[in-house]
Amino acid sequence: MRRPLGNGEVASEGPGSWGPWGRQEPRKMGCAGPDRCGQALLHIGMNMMALPGGRHLDSIPQPGPRLHLMQVDSVQRWMEDLKLMTECECMCVLQAKPISLEEDVQGDLILAGGPSPGDPLQLLLKRGWVISMELRRIGQKLAQDRWARVHSMSVRLTCHARSMVSEYKAVSRSSSREMGQIEKLLMEKCSELSAVTERCLQVENEHVLKSMKACVSETLSTLGQHFGQLLELALTREVQALVKKIDASDNLYTTESTTVNLFSLTQEGAPLCRIIAKEGGVVALFKVCRQDSFRCLYPQALRTLASICCVEEGVHQLEKVDGVLCLADILTDNSHSEATRAEAAAVVAQVTSPHLPFTQHLSSFLESMEEIVTALIKLCQEASSGEVFLLASAALANITFFDTMACEMLLQLNAIRVLLEACSDKQRVDTPYTRDQIVTILANMSVLEQCASDIIQENGVQLILGMLSEKPRSGNPAEVAACERVQQKAAVTLARLSRDTDVAHEAVRLSCMSRLIELCRSPSERNSSDPVLVACLAALRRLASVCPEGLQDADLQQLVQPRLVDSFLLCSNMEESFV
Repeated sequence: MRRPLGNGEVASEGPGSWGPWGRQEPRKMGCAGPDRCGQALLHIGMNMMALPGGRHLDSIPQPGPRLHLMQVDSVQRWMEDLKLMTECECMCVLQAKPISLEEDVQGDLILAGGPSPGDPLQLLLKRGWVISMELRRIGQKLAQDRWARVHSMSVRLTCHARSMVSEYKAVSRSSSREMGQIEKLLMEKCSELSAVTERCLQVENEHVLKSMKACVSETLSTLGQHFGQLLELALTREVQALVKKIDASDNLYTTESTTVNLFSLTQEGAPLCRIIAKEGGVVALFKVCRQDSFRCLYPQALRTLASICCVEEGVHQLEKVDGVLCLADILTDNSHSEATRAEAAAVVAQVTSPHLPFTQHLSSFLESMEEIVTALIKLCQEASSGEVFLLASAALANITFFDTMACEMLLQLNAIRVLLEACSDKQRVDTPYTRDQIVTILANMSVLEQCASDIIQENGVQLILGMLSEKPRSGNPAEVAACERVQQKAAVTLARLSRDTDVAHEAVRLSCMSRLIELCRSPSERNSSDPVLVACLAALRRLASVCPEGLQDADLQQLVQPRLVDSFLLCSNMEESFV
């Protein structure tokens, strides 16, 4: 199952990123189950009471078949790489450089082999990751003034860089003059780094070493820049080839395999998503989504589009090709499979994410918003699985932040009844991530006065009380955070709805005040979350203004009568008694 991004989680950088020296570790996603709930993360971005961000959707582990190079199971990865790994370069001995006996030498393994022949993309990604790690580690050793390690690692870095250049030349189609120039600069800097670090080994004067350290640092920085430029140029060439292949192909199997390859690249981080968007990936994928002969490829193409749209360039390209209109057509066409419409909902969730500021100016979305909202409500109502419901509800939740008219539309479409009925269906609503979307929609709709009567009619106060008791099934940090968001937003919803005296009296009758007091006074009940505490104090004060007789004197004096900040400080510093 996929899960949405939670409060404060940012999806703009995608599942991973490339630093100044190459690829960093992919962003981790939380977990709500064994399915693709984790991918929903990127589609579901949220603000303080917000909700998810997309399939770079930031929170449940992705399924095996879709795992890219760096996200496979650790044991499986070890088994794959075992035959390619050797200990430190023999050339270190040949050059009369003793192998270090320092404690971290055992971790110094190098990639002796490469990916399968004819696979330039995997070669670039694998070698790029190794080189970026070496650069990072050299920087760390340099900061510790461990010159022997810096030099031996510099020699190894040169070997890696030379291997990447020669191997890529062997499998690439051709070499441009610009790439040739950068390759030359990169190798020159590698040689310079090895030479200067070797000289540092012979220097004992601390003042001289300090000046040489600045020189090494500058060389290392320049080398990293050249490496990044070379890697970006090479990846751009490969992306161009993939996009051109999708754009020109009328063969189902060729288009499918190429789209899968493109999707795997999007999982490598925001920089690659930017390259794909700039090189026409969005245009090519929407071309696929507009051809009936490729209908069976719509889900994969839409999933790839959602990943690309975690970056500004992707959203701009989507708007240029009338992508929103295409999404609306897919969502409103019942002849499309549920999987296709769910993936279209995932793209909508991504491009309306409150965490991505550039999506707020998506003017074309307003023109199709009513059709999209109607289709998403229907998808929620008919969803056959928790994943489909999660994606559809995440899109709706994000839309309620995107434009205030969406809440009025939802009210007219009886969304409250649909969402509250779904909460009793464990097949559709079975994780805190999904309840996070539902309570987000309720919280945003509760600003409308007409919402209160619908909530009472559908027994919504009882549901909100249940959400105040949301507990994680495991210690998974993502699930714990989702439960905190559910509690916080439930308290916010209750505070807003309690402007209506009927709702307030119903909340008091159901003992909501007792639960709010428990959340305020017991840090473990709210996982020591300050946002939950603030929301509960606000809701308690709102209810107390209507029914003060429901409070004991101590609660009234400590939680209601003081300034909010004083009550907050009192509760946040409260120690639990284990007697």
